[in-house]
Amino acid sequence: MTESSLSHPLEAVLLAAGRPVSVAQMLELFEETQRPAPEEVEAALTELGGRCADRACELREVASGWRLQVRPQHAEIVSRLWQERPSRYSRALLETLALIAYRQPITRGEIEDIRGVTVSTTIMRTLHERNWIRVVGHREVPGRPELLGTTREFLDYFGLKSLDDMPTLAELRDLDDIKVQLEFPGGAPVTVTAPLPAPVADGTEEAALVDDAGAPITEESTVAAAGFAADSPAEIPPDSPPESQER
Repeated sequence: MTESSLSHPLEAVLLAAGRPVSVAQMLELFEETQRPAPEEVEAALTELGGRCADRACELREVASGWRLQVRPQHAEIVSRLWQERPSRYSRALLETLALIAYRQPITRGEIEDIRGVTVSTTIMRTLHERNWIRVVGHREVPGRPELLGTTREFLDYFGLKSLDDMPTLAELRDLDDIKVQLEFPGGAPVTVTAPLPAPVADGTEEAALVDDAGAPITEESTVAAAGFAADSPAEIPPDSPPESQER
């Protein structure tokens, strides 16, 4: 099977899946006697990515594999397919997620020391329910507090192949626009530019946040740290209900 002919069934698989699919999973879909080599699949994906250059969708590799997704410039019109109000996350939740992502492994107490406020149980529950964070170990100190880190689903949601793809905090400070990842029911991955969620009335929105050098992280960089690449679409299962703003 040629690369060109192989790219067509792979495109069909990615369109039907509506989620990232790894090369190993793609290979399992073929009969053993017709199964291509992994190198052939990689080459076919490269060819498919080139064909998508002038299309409304793009081929992107994330932590869990490859997926076809709507290009960011079409997000606004695509978002009108759904009447439900998209989810928005509080600044406190985004700060907490950014700290875990950039300083992992980190304990809840260390997050509270940096932010200067208590991390609410609701925020931690939401991050766990979204499967964006997980317990990766315990700090060998009295009480053995849990060490938190990010998950593969976190990378997939923000369009990252690995943690190395995250922008540096210096890069985030240079961003002119605040773009928050929003999600829509129906399984269509899109990105929407939106205003920062309104501050919640728990006092956490004024907490100071600093990077490893002790420099303050601004509101713009904090949101971008949690949203990462502003052009990275989000993806959720079709039956996931919208979440309310965290407090």
